[in-house]
Amino acid sequence: MSWHWKGEPAVRDTGLDKTFPTQGEAETWLGECYPDLLDAGVRAVTLYEADRLVYGPMRLDPEV
Repeated sequence: MSWHWKGEPAVRDTGLDKTFPTQGEAETWLGECYPDLLDAGVRAVTLYEADRLVYGPMRLDPEV
């Protein structure tokens, strides 16, 4: 199975089209790239394993 993120709003050229072989690799990528996603306008992400919702949406910006 492959793991992938979907962003809200969907923003092109953010790397969210990548797939990962494990949940851990997907989560590591998000941990490294979330500042870039925020800069691109992504405010929340949802993790999927193939078509199965794993969790989310999860906000990326800090709570005020």
